[in-house]
Amino acid sequence: VMEKNIKFPVIDLSKLNGEERDQTMALIDDACQNWGFFELLNHGIPYDLMDNIERMTKEHYKQFMEHKFKEMLRSKGLDTLETEVEDIDWESTFFLHHLPQTNLYDIPNMSDEYRTAMKDFGKRLENLAEELLDLLCENLGLEKGYLKKVFRGTKGPTFGTKVSNYPPCPNPEMIKGLRAHTDAGGLILLFQDDKVSGLQLLKDGDWVDVPPLKHSIVINLGDQLEVITNGRYKSIMHRVMTQKEGNRMSIASFYNPGSDAEISPAHSLVDKESEYPSFVFDDYMKLYSGVKFQPKEPRFEAMKNAAVTTDVNPVATVETF
Repeated sequence: VMEKNIKFPVIDLSKLNGEERDQTMALIDDACQNWGFFELLNHGIPYDLMDNIERMTKEHYKQFMEHKFKEMLRSKGLDTLETEVEDIDWESTFFLHHLPQTNLYDIPNMSDEYRTAMKDFGKRLENLAEELLDLLCENLGLEKGYLKKVFRGTKGPTFGTKVSNYPPCPNPEMIKGLRAHTDAGGLILLFQDDKVSGLQLLKDGDWVDVPPLKHSIVINLGDQLEVITNGRYKSIMHRVMTQKEGNRMSIASFYNPGSDAEISPAHSLVDKESEYPSFVFDDYMKLYSGVKFQPKEPRFEAMKNAAVTTDVNPVATVETF
């Protein structure tokens, strides 16, 4: 039997400031090419801020979200699971928008302390995302700022956070916390529970756990980065498994292109002709919202036959991150 315990890439970002910079950049490049995921330590976001957010997110769930989740289970008959459920996720979520406009003050039942912490955290994650995009540019031989500029479009990037709880599930084999998918957008920054695991990615045909590490930020790449890097970097299928014990917290922030951003493979990364399409980000999202849990290749194909997109009936908009 081959040793399946492949080393999940964990990267100490503070080493970029010392003599291990080249080695660290190489680790990031390798993770982007071969995993589509990596885990960051010493990323500069204060650990006490993370601890406060975790505490408040769990309190907020208990106080305001748990009863809604239980009602949802009852209304959909999921409180007594007897057969496998394929079309719904075992998760409780709400969405925060940071850019282009914030909705932080419209979310009901958030304490001022929680709002303030989330605003601070969002700003720090936005800065970290931009720093990472420049590191990717360096690894790809693109000019500094290239990816940020592409993402900007004319209105600036889209940035939002999905706050999720994955409550304990009596029959984990019957339902996923979140079905397998690749992320549509750009760069995803995840603050996940360090005790309750559940996140898995598909690596060479096997589902591999993303290890819960205290105070880490998990990074993964979305479809847009695969297109812009002409497939050198890949977005990877991932899913969340349900667990019998423990409530898993997941705070995923999505640094995505602006709605009118024009996405296409970077010229310097294309030899002859690219297999990848060029499109406006918003058109991709309209398509994605209806086929999120399907493989990405047909999406790329559909965008390539762009003439067709004029006939695509826009799907009712959904939260796209």
